[in-house]
Amino acid sequence: MTGAVEMSVNFPTDYVKTQLQLDERSVKRRYTGIADVVRQTIRNDGVRGLYRGLNVAIWNPKVAVRFASFEQLRKLVGDSEGKLSRPALLFCGMMAGLCEAVLAVTPVESIKVKFIDDMNSPERRYRGLFHGIRTIVHEHGFRGIYQGVTPTIMKSMSSQGTRFFIVESLKDWRKQRNPGKSIPKPLTAVFGAIGGAVSVLINAPADAVKTRMQGLEAGKYRNTIHCVQQMWKHEGTLVFYNGVIPRFVRVPIETAIVFSVYDVIRENLDAVW
Repeated sequence: MTGAVEMSVNFPTDYVKTQLQLDERSVKRRYTGIADVVRQTIRNDGVRGLYRGLNVAIWNPKVAVRFASFEQLRKLVGDSEGKLSRPALLFCGMMAGLCEAVLAVTPVESIKVKFIDDMNSPERRYRGLFHGIRTIVHEHGFRGIYQGVTPTIMKSMSSQGTRFFIVESLKDWRKQRNPGKSIPKPLTAVFGAIGGAVSVLINAPADAVKTRMQGLEAGKYRNTIHCVQQMWKHEGTLVFYNGVIPRFVRVPIETAIVFSVYDVIRENLDAVW
């Protein structure tokens, strides 16, 4: 439920980010910037074009896998009350990121990126969700679904390690200052936004490589290292920060929504179940 709310709110910024990362600097650029992506998309496909790939992404169980993994690891690694040391907190966050990358993020992101990349083709090949998935599996096999798994793991581990570490540390700090009082949800959202902003600065290069490895032109890269080498050689250092501005808009909002909405839903479920 939390993941569906977050994705529905934030998808257009993720769409813009993906288009900028797919736009290679070594060839004629399609877009001059964020506003140009939005303008061309609306002109060609209407506002609905900004949600191309949402029907794939909204089913992504990544938030469910992330929190389920983190909570189970907290029980295993934490003390009798579930409290974690700072190193254990970072470890649990990173392992939650690893689980979501392998079990949820990579296949859904790979399909989503291909759907977005298909919009840039002269003749679009995917007529809908199921036709697109069938085509991808037929042409690329299982590998097509798991393209970019290495940079996705790197991105998710760094993202969730950073976010859980910052958010849970700030929650502990708040509880120590106000013992016995619950943390207001707006404050939880602020903590989440801080964690999300820091994670963007840390993993922007991994996210850029992940997108290239999952696009329709991914076949020209032998592996993740070759992709990094080619991007660096032909497009320069800044290519690894393509799309960082829309990510800096999206990710703090996403993380704020995820941590605050998750707490609200969990508390309401606890009250009746």
